[in-house]
Amino acid sequence: MQCDEKEAIAAGLYQALACGDRKRLDEILHPEFEGRTTEGLPMGLGGTYTGPDAMRRNFWGQIARSYDARAEPAEYRHLDDGQVLVLGRYVGAAREGGGKLDAEFFHLLRFDEEQITGLVQLTDSARWTTALGSAQGLSTIDLRVTDGLAEIRLDRPHTRNALDEVMAADLYEVAQRLATDPGVRAVLITGNGPAFTVGGDISVFAQSTAAGLPTKLRRMTSPYHEAMRILSRLDAPVVCAVHGAAAGGGLGLLYCADIVLAAEGTKFASGFTALGLSGDGGNSWFLPRLVGPRRAAEFYLEQRVLDAQEAAEWGLVTRVLPADALAAEALAVARRLADGPTRAYGEIRRLLRDSWSATLSEQLTAESDGIARTAATSDASAAVAAFIAKRKPTFEGR
Repeated sequence: MQCDEKEAIAAGLYQALACGDRKRLDEILHPEFEGRTTEGLPMGLGGTYTGPDAMRRNFWGQIARSYDARAEPAEYRHLDDGQVLVLGRYVGAAREGGGKLDAEFFHLLRFDEEQITGLVQLTDSARWTTALGSAQGLSTIDLRVTDGLAEIRLDRPHTRNALDEVMAADLYEVAQRLATDPGVRAVLITGNGPAFTVGGDISVFAQSTAAGLPTKLRRMTSPYHEAMRILSRLDAPVVCAVHGAAAGGGLGLLYCADIVLAAEGTKFASGFTALGLSGDGGNSWFLPRLVGPRRAAEFYLEQRVLDAQEAAEWGLVTRVLPADALAAEALAVARRLADGPTRAYGEIRRLLRDSWSATLSEQLTAESDGIARTAATSDASAAVAAFIAKRKPTFEGR
């Protein structure tokens, strides 16, 4: 059998699976077909399936009941022994909860005449498991990932999105998910309700005894600060849309962002010393670098409340928009970034962050290393070719 014939049969397999064409599957799979799938897949799906019926009902059928997903082949490699190695990705989502699935696969296909007699599957079983449970456990954050854009919405509107232990834990969980999802190419952080966030939930503080408050605050700040660290190190650029109020430790989410858009009328404050507290959310590190040490001290010690225009003048936000234009503009900016060269964005984010503590010599070395890494990406090659051809490049984030 010729190589192109094998590729056509393999492509027919993926097409039949995508549209649930049982008749076509029966034509493609040999009566003595055997499938071997990755150990560790959820629901006990990993193992050996003898016969096309077993593979169709007990493996592909179970997947179809639990996931709305498809296998997208990207490359066919013809091996010396006549087998074909197919490289691609599983993409889709879990049916219950909608947890996103994006997992690489390797399929080794064996042929006899015009049928497939064997399939060996290798894939990241952890991603399948995560997709099933990824929508569970988030009660204060609305997370959605669509076409590479992750939207994080703070969702305690009745408290003006005040931070408590649950929200801190949810933010940490969300940050971990985004960090392990190669399909995320930009992040947009917003808030539901009348305010972006007013910082720590004072009602929670009031419920704690003087002896118990330190422990309560550590339980809040530890996961929240870890979430900030993860978000600041993503390759994906981060956009933040702020309205109503941004205060206290909640300012940390602005600091993680590369572009911060604020609605007219938004107020910015620290509020810590009014409670006899020193502050969290990275304020003591980011503020002096963004606005200068004198203004940072004034913001802290004199309890300055900045309006949106002042926040822009100080360097806390990128620009100010009419309140009714904020959501659309923030989404448009985030979408443009999601369509960009993600690996290059990641290098730029690291260079800008690390420049604050690097010498010129160290930074020049880092720039050389970074541009060499990005030059090796598929996006760079495609963009150079597009420039020579005088056409707009299309980036895939690789």
